[in-house]
Amino acid sequence: MNNGPILGHEEDVGRRTTFRLFYPESVFSDPSHNDPNTTVILTAFKPLDLKWLWGLMTGSKININGFWKKPAINLIYKPYQLRILDPFIIRTAAYELLHFPKVFPKDQKPKHPTTGIIAITLAFHICHEVHLAGFRYNFSDPQSPLHYYGNDSMSQMKTNAYHNVTAEQLFLKDIIQKNFVINLTQD
Repeated sequence: MNNGPILGHEEDVGRRTTFRLFYPESVFSDPSHNDPNTTVILTAFKPLDLKWLWGLMTGSKININGFWKKPAINLIYKPYQLRILDPFIIRTAAYELLHFPKVFPKDQKPKHPTTGIIAITLAFHICHEVHLAGFRYNFSDPQSPLHYYGNDSMSQMKTNAYHNVTAEQLFLKDIIQKNFVINLTQD
């Protein structure tokens, strides 16, 4: 998902990626991360995300205003690798699985599912069996790593105004207990 690297982490994450979900602020721009056998799927959260992709595909000027972080200004993937995620998957994750309200109070930022929960929702629609690994937040240690790569810590996820990690953890616990998925992460 996103810019989670495989190179240098093969022991933990394997050697192949069939699908990689991303959004403009999280896509790889370093060609060493491109696998020509990977299908990359844009998860569009806002109209600007689609304009960004159109600009990259057509060679048009890319407006980087309106993104929470600078998006990639070049694309390492070929057109045959690209897909756009049906918004139905994001809506299903948000409203049916996580039970987010459709309208948030004016004093709250609207929440949306993490790319991980969106990926699980997509997997439920296209896979016969879904295995999970690495979906564990360590809330007791704010300095614990958020991902298997990089320096992001749990403190950043806890303060993230765009995700409801409590709702996501309850959802994950529920689908694991009901055996809807096979949990590969050890307790």
